[in-house]
Amino acid sequence: MKILTPDEYAARGRTLQLANDVDAQAVDLGGIERIELQFPKFTDGRAYSQAYLLRRRRNFQGELVATGDVLADQLALIQRAGFDLAVLRAGQCPDLARRVWALYPGSVAGAYQGDARTESPHFARRAS
Repeated sequence: MKILTPDEYAARGRTLQLANDVDAQAVDLGGIERIELQFPKFTDGRAYSQAYLLRRRRNFQGELVATGDVLADQLALIQRAGFDLAVLRAGQCPDLARRVWALYPGSVAGAYQGDARTESPHFARRAS
């Protein structure tokens, strides 16, 4: 997962910005390459649900971007919900966020439970 500051992030391609009260299952995804999901407060988790629905039920294969009040300690959960990119809240130190993220090596692959990208739990995954 990429971690950027607001200054480093510039939307490119066909980007759809969804407010966190929009029903992700009712949105037309035709031609959309990127969806920005908003965290208005770090305590508001509706964007996690939207990301999960977009990945699992809508099979959205484009880039999901977490924007708004995104803090370093949310990064592992943000990735498990299906996000590809996190744009940190202004004032957050990107170097600190990358160090925090490094504490969770392979957080998606190493998690015991399934997530937005890997449906089966760890015990059901077999080494090939």
